[in-house]
Amino acid sequence: MSDYINVAVDAMGGDNAPGEIVKGAVEAVRESKKVKVFLVGQEEPVRAELAKYEYPAEQIEIVNATQIIETAEPPVNAIRKKKDSSIVKAMYMVKNGECDAYVSAGSTGATLVGGQVIVGRIKGVERPPLAPLIPTLKGVSLLIDCGANVDARPSHLVQFAKMGSIYMENVVGIKNPKVALANIGVEEDKGNALVKETYPLLKNCPDINFVGNVEARDIPNGDVDVVVCEAFAGNMILKVYEGTASALLSKVKQGMMSSFRSKVGALLIKPALKKTLKGFSTEEYGGAPLLGLNGLVVKTHGSSKAIEIKNSILQCITFSEQKINEKIKEKISQEDKDGI
Repeated sequence: MSDYINVAVDAMGGDNAPGEIVKGAVEAVRESKKVKVFLVGQEEPVRAELAKYEYPAEQIEIVNATQIIETAEPPVNAIRKKKDSSIVKAMYMVKNGECDAYVSAGSTGATLVGGQVIVGRIKGVERPPLAPLIPTLKGVSLLIDCGANVDARPSHLVQFAKMGSIYMENVVGIKNPKVALANIGVEEDKGNALVKETYPLLKNCPDINFVGNVEARDIPNGDVDVVVCEAFAGNMILKVYEGTASALLSKVKQGMMSSFRSKVGALLIKPALKKTLKGFSTEEYGGAPLLGLNGLVVKTHGSSKAIEIKNSILQCITFSEQKINEKIKEKISQEDKDGI
């Protein structure tokens, strides 16, 4: 058991729970012998879903949790009162060292609060950011922060840049990743007070490869590896990104089905188009890790299907093997010693 990367999965979280959550867990253990999944949730429905599949029994375990935190519930109150909820029990499994990581498609607010209150922040980390990988023409970029800190300060954004650089270098494998500040123009004097104050701080950071500002329209080109912003702007970028991709795909499908000639053409290009669109699907990259905590916490979309749950579980393997938390601790503690 100690040889596995142990992942606590909130089996009751999300629009498609527990069905798609259980299916994603099964697909993950079928794909990798390195991971063991603890499905935390109401035992009876979870077991019923699990019974539909064949899987290596030693790699999946059910942990009973009788309560569910709903998306609409006030997160702080829910975390305090629902001690036997799937989210709280799964979080404590990470805190107590029983699991290396937590994955949930459930309440974002409860996951953010639980991550900080239960799992806890790394000493010196001011604000943990949510950091999803987003597809680009050149591969992927990290968008940090996309939903955790809407009222960030310049010092927070500097830490986001440093944690994002560590993640991209060690998880994605990009050496000396290019870091940019999301802004309304590329000029140094553009933007609101937050980005104007943050720009010189990033510019003077010797341990990151800061390349200046990046406009939202240029992010999909993939010229920068880490896009730094506060959560309000980050969430807007992420949602427009996803919405545009979905609308464009619908429009392409509509055009392909508009006439007999277009249907024939669609049949011919279908394999190549499917491959191209797969590379631009956010589902392929798993969920968004909440960086800067004492354990790995991953939040996936509330509408996640099995493929995103599977990929979120599998990304925990690389995160744990590359010791990302330890590297962030080392970076932050060194800065504290140096008085940065």
